[in-house]
Amino acid sequence: MVFPTVLKAVSKWAVSSVALALVLSACGGNANKDSGASPSDSGGEKVKLRMIESLTSDARTTMLQSMIDAFEKKNPNIQVELISPPFDQADNKIRTMLSAKEDIDIVEARDLNVAEFVNNGYLAPLSPYTKNWSEYSTLTPAAIDVGKIGDELYFISNGLYQRQLFYRADWLKEAGIAVPKTYEDLLNASIKLTDKSKNRYGFSFRGGPGANSVPDTMILAYNGADVNTKDAMFLNNGKSIYSSDAAKKALELYLKLFKEGSPPDSVGWGFSEQVKAFTSGVTAFLLQDPDVINSLKESMEDGTWATAPMPVGPGGVALINSGGAGWGITSFSAHKDAAWKLIEFLSSNEQNLTWSKGYGTIPIHTTATSDEYFQSGPYKTLLDMTADSKTFVSYKAPFNYPANSKFGTVSMESGQKMLLGKATVEETLAVWDKFWVDAKAELEATKK
Repeated sequence: MVFPTVLKAVSKWAVSSVALALVLSACGGNANKDSGASPSDSGGEKVKLRMIESLTSDARTTMLQSMIDAFEKKNPNIQVELISPPFDQADNKIRTMLSAKEDIDIVEARDLNVAEFVNNGYLAPLSPYTKNWSEYSTLTPAAIDVGKIGDELYFISNGLYQRQLFYRADWLKEAGIAVPKTYEDLLNASIKLTDKSKNRYGFSFRGGPGANSVPDTMILAYNGADVNTKDAMFLNNGKSIYSSDAAKKALELYLKLFKEGSPPDSVGWGFSEQVKAFTSGVTAFLLQDPDVINSLKESMEDGTWATAPMPVGPGGVALINSGGAGWGITSFSAHKDAAWKLIEFLSSNEQNLTWSKGYGTIPIHTTATSDEYFQSGPYKTLLDMTADSKTFVSYKAPFNYPANSKFGTVSMESGQKMLLGKATVEETLAVWDKFWVDAKAELEATKK
C-alpha cells in the first residue's frame, strides 16, 4: 500500500470512510476495563517512553504530538519523546534502531514490514493487553487483520487506507470525456487530455518510492478471477501473478500510460510529487488513498475534482484491499505496560475518530459508522465499491511474507529501467516473478 508524506495536511474537514462495509463489521463481547498498566508504569515512579513514527509529515506530527500532550496531562508520571524522521528515511531508520535494540518503546509498524519485524523478534505480542481492553471489541476486522501475523496481533492500526480514482471533473466535462471505468478508458482519456505545450498531462504517475502500487493493481485486475485472493501475489495455479499473459498486457498498458499520458519527469516521482501535480493543475487523474482528500479540499476549488471507483480489468473486476500502519511495542522495551497505556489512549474510539477526521484515514472502530461525516462526499465512492463485492473483489495482501518490505525497492528500481528503455516488459516481469517465487520459498522454509 501507499502512504502519506509531507503533503498530507491536517484539515478539520478531512477524513476517510472508505469501504465501511468491508472494514466495519461489528464484533461482540465485553472486556474488563483494566488497561494492563502496572503501578511502576503509571503510579508514582516517573517513566519516559520513546516513540518513533514512520508516516511522518509536519501536519501529522503536530497532530500526533497534541494527542501525546493530552495523554501526558492525564498521566503526569509518563513522559513521551516522539521521534519523527523524514518520511523517505523513516523506515530505514526504524530498522536500524530496532536491529541495534536502541531505547525505543513504541514503533509505528506498517503492513509492509510487520512480518519482517516479527520474524526478527522486534515486536511484542499485544494479546496480553488487548484481552483487558474495553474497546477491543469494537475494532473492525480489517483493523485487526492488518496488524496480525498468524494468530497474534502485533500493532494496533491508527487508520486504514484504500484506493480510489480522483479526477478533474472540470477537465473531463470540457473535453467531453466520460469518467474512466476501465484501465483502457484511463489510458485513452489520459492520452487525449495530454497537451505538453500547456504542461498538461492525463495521469499522475509515480515511478519513485511506492511505484509498485499502480502496476501491481493493474496486474491484479488483469489477472482477475485467476488470482488466489488469499495469497494475492499468486494465481490459483500456483504461479506468480507476474507470470501470465494478462500481466504482460497490463504492464504494456502501464508503460504506454507513462510514455503517452504522463509527465516525463514522473519516472522519479513519489507521493508528494504526484499529488502536487494533481492539485496544481498538471494532471487529470490520480489513483490514491483517501488521506489525500485533505490536500485536495485545501488546494482545489469545489467542483473541479471528484472521485470514482477503481478502474477494472478486461474481466470486469478490480481487486482491492485495505492497508494500514499502527502502534506496536518493542520486544525489548523496559516499559511495556506504560507503552500499552499510551497505545490504548491513542487507539480509543474518541481519539481515533479525531485522528481520522483530521488526517484522512478510515476509522478503526465499528462505532464510527454512526458518524455522518463518513457517509457522503468523496467517501461515498468507497462505500459504493464495497457494496459491489462482485466487481470490487477483496484480497489478502502479502503482509505475512518477510520479504514483502523489500519488494517496493526492487519493483521501483527494475520498473524505472523499463520506463527509461533499459529493460523490456518481459525482463521486468521476470524480475518480479523471481522475487515472489523466492519469497514464497523463504516463507515456507520458516514453517519447517
